[in-house]
Amino acid sequence: MQDRAIQVNKLMSTVDEGAWIQTSSGRVFPILHPTADDVDIEDIAHALSNLCRFAGHTKEFYSVAQHSVLVSKHVPPEHALQALLHDAPEAYIVDLPRPLKHSGMVDGYKVVEDRVWAAVAEHFFLFEELDPSVKEADQRALFTEQRDLIGKQAKPWIGQLEPYIAHIEPLSPKEAKSQFLARYKWLEVQRAEKLIREV
Repeated sequence: MQDRAIQVNKLMSTVDEGAWIQTSSGRVFPILHPTADDVDIEDIAHALSNLCRFAGHTKEFYSVAQHSVLVSKHVPPEHALQALLHDAPEAYIVDLPRPLKHSGMVDGYKVVEDRVWAAVAEHFFLFEELDPSVKEADQRALFTEQRDLIGKQAKPWIGQLEPYIAHIEPLSPKEAKSQFLARYKWLEVQRAEKLIREV
């Protein structure tokens, strides 16, 4: 483990510290050192609605944005915004298939993912540590999506959980973006009202 950490640090020391991407809103997003001020909900919604789950290996297009809304609706209300945004880093650094991400072969990616998530969490006033309810809802969504959008497992998938009863109807990117932003705005109103009640 220590050797791997040394390798990651060596790798990160050789990359272009000024690396950046241009987002859909025209912003400059510094990939390696993002701050909370670099994060934008419209950019997140736009990118996630155009990203397909499972590296595109679904029966039809199914976006990360739609997945995020699904997860957010299956957690306690106080964790719904964190659930909606749990995959927000993918808006800036795309996604890797879960087996690859957890293989230990892409530790540099994990470092960047953690930095982007930290910026997202700070921007939206979220805890960086995902609540267990978010992790469980994400996993149940995974197996719901496998049932509805992939089909029979070629080999047993790790961490099998009961899928949700409701079946998924994939949305277009435009519809998914609209749903994602509507969910975000509703959750922000709920959070604001809760704060007012607590004052």
